[in-house]
Amino acid sequence: MKIIAGVDEVGRGSLIGPVYAAAVILNKSINKKLLKDSKKITKTKREFLSKYIKKNSIWATGKASIKEIEKINILNASLLAMKRAIKKLKKKPSLVLVDGNKLPEIKNYSLKSVIKGDQKIPSISAASIIAKVARDKMITNLGKKFKGYYWDQNCGYGTKQHLKAIKNLGITKQHRKTFSPINKIK
Repeated sequence: MKIIAGVDEVGRGSLIGPVYAAAVILNKSINKKLLKDSKKITKTKREFLSKYIKKNSIWATGKASIKEIEKINILNASLLAMKRAIKKLKKKPSLVLVDGNKLPEIKNYSLKSVIKGDQKIPSISAASIIAKVARDKMITNLGKKFKGYYWDQNCGYGTKQHLKAIKNLGITKQHRKTFSPINKIK
């Protein structure tokens, strides 16, 4: 029997924090009709679905730190986070479907990239949901320490609100210093 895992990352475009990835092997009993790209469902529904997916699948998350992002770049850090999530799965999949057009390098694993996989493949949608909920929770908690940046609302992305806060409050140790416009601020 083929064991298929879906993998996706979240946080590539954010100006702060680590990039997260999740790998998910769905149980046959899961209602796949509920699973959609995490960006296309509300925060409340994502949180509900994340719990539902975790109860009805084998899953793992991985992340790459700000230091790693700045050292190896965001693409390679995203692939590293994916690799970590895949390797943490309690069961080795016979095939790993990865959202996007790039694949992490992992020996002895069969991987296939799927462009817009988070919209087409339920296990990738599930991975998208778990990764987004995990990262959003971490960013919201960070926002409690770094008040005024509204990370609970913008998740560290370069919204007008966040850029205005950077202008007024400066950059923090949580900001990715190699990212524009952070790299232009002295």
